[in-house]
Amino acid sequence: MISDVAVTRAISQRFFEKFQSSLELDTAIVGAGPAGLVAGRYLAQAGKRVALFESKLSTGGGIWGGGMLFNEIVVQSDALPVLEDFGIEYSEFESGYYTADAVHTASALAYGATSAGLTVFNTCRVEDVMFSEGRVAGVVVLWSPVTAAGLHVDPLSLSARTVLDATGHDCDITRVTVRKMGVELETETGDIMGEKCMWAESGERSVVEMTGRVFPGLYVAGMAAAAVHGGYRMGPIFGGMLVSGKKVADQILAELDSK
Repeated sequence: MISDVAVTRAISQRFFEKFQSSLELDTAIVGAGPAGLVAGRYLAQAGKRVALFESKLSTGGGIWGGGMLFNEIVVQSDALPVLEDFGIEYSEFESGYYTADAVHTASALAYGATSAGLTVFNTCRVEDVMFSEGRVAGVVVLWSPVTAAGLHVDPLSLSARTVLDATGHDCDITRVTVRKMGVELETETGDIMGEKCMWAESGERSVVEMTGRVFPGLYVAGMAAAAVHGGYRMGPIFGGMLVSGKKVADQILAELDSK
């Protein structure tokens, strides 16, 4: 016999266990695209307290639609170790170009990250950051449907030793930090430089180079790194996103382990 109340009790209790365990984090990741999920896997594997917050219902960012809803993606050879670590199947198209099914890739990234211990809160929007002693010190969260409905509801705060902005083209977390605190970023101009037009070769190279810390406590990866540092966009080739996620995880681990 199934009890309706038992079902409700199970869901609510297990959810709040996850939420309570995420109130004080080593790293809060914002955005469940490829860079955020890859970073989350390697941070969780290293035993860090890490949670990811995604404003949409699903994870995977722009992978699902491939290019123009042709659900295939392209990666280059330097990203193959990440694909293989996640168990993602791929095939060579021609020298230097590999393809993978977009749905399979998005699903495998989510499975690989959560299997490693990453906690994901979907439909959860980070609307602000916590700020303390001259550094980003956590995230301020609210359910996305609350924001969409325009309801006046106060958010909740979760502390984090580091915050990763993996929100893609909009670089939402870096943007709110600059707008509200007037901070100077670790960029060429000290400000958000803005994403440039399509140039896949430059974009794939530079997004990895631009990945990293932009302010004490705040890191950027993936298209957020390109937007903050003024890199080019690259479309449905995802090798740079994957490598960026791995690189930023290594950088964050180095900071966390040095203290």
